[in-house]
Parts: sequence; C-alpha cells; structure tokens
Amino acid sequence: QVQLVESGGGLVQAGGSLRLSCAASGRSFSNYGMGWFRRAPGKEREFVAGVSRSGEVTTVADSVKGRFTISRDNAKTTVYLQMNSLKPEDTAVYYCAADQTIFDHRTPRNPREYDYWGPGTQVAVSS
Repeated sequence: QVQLVESGGGLVQAGGSLRLSCAASGRSFSNYGMGWFRRAPGKEREFVAGVSRSGEVTTVADSVKGRFTISRDNAKTTVYLQMNSLKPEDTAVYYCAADQTIFDHRTPRNPREYDYWGPGTQVAVSS
C-alpha cells in the first residue's frame, strides 16, 4: 500500500509556472507507475500525464503537451509535474495516483487503472 500527498498548488497568472510534487510513503515506490489527473469544476476527471515505474517512459495529454512535464525521483519517492505557460483552462484540482504494476513501460490514461490516490491540490490560473 502507498499513501500519496500532493503539494505545490496555488494561484498563478496566465503564462506562469508551477511545480507540483506528490510525496509517496509506504513500500516499494518503484513498483508503481504514477499519474497526474485533474478535475475542473463541472467536468470529468482528466488524465494529464503518466510516468512508468523506472521513469523511462512518460506520456502527456495533448492538451498540455509542450507545456507540462512529468518526472519522478525514486530515491525520494516523489513524482513531479512541472507546469509552464499556464492557461486559465488549466484551473483544476490536481491529483496524483499510483498504479501497482509489474510492467515497467505502463502509463495508463484510464483513472480506473490506478490503485491509490492523493487528496489533491488546487491550481488556479488567472487571466
């Protein structure tokens, strides 16, 4: 089992940057693929980015491609989401999630394939 806690959210102007962190506690962090999702008011939860167990494979949604980067540090049991060139439409609660898997290159986009979730951190982008 793993516990996840996000941090780094806040209010930023359009065009600005934020770096979200997700600290994991528990055992065997490197056994989990990790993902970031977001939910904007009145919308469905949306995949943002995923990173494989080793960090070798990353996937990002088309809506954030070229602006957001996901990475992980297995020694620090932390996954990051670097968000640049933020837009008002990026406003949402951001969640990190862990996918317990034996496959190193797996980065699922379906939230149902993740086993554990953090409580979320709010990101607000003003125009």
